[in-house]
Amino acid sequence: MVKLSKLLGVLAIGATLSACGATDGERTATGAVIGGALAAATGESILNGALIGGAAGAVSCSVAPNAPNCF
Repeated sequence: MVKLSKLLGVLAIGATLSACGATDGERTATGAVIGGALAAATGESILNGALIGGAAGAVSCSVAPNAPNCF
């Protein structure tokens, strides 16, 4: 139950931060922080979570070009 509450907390923070980033670098950094936090909350490798989150943030505007802050 504690793991679930941590996960929900990190997801809430991640949802708040997901709109941040006007540049690819900012979106990559935000994704890395969110990925690392999710990995830590679920007991996984923080480095792997940060790498996956950073990669997702880097390509986020390629996947959803009409999203906020995607120019």
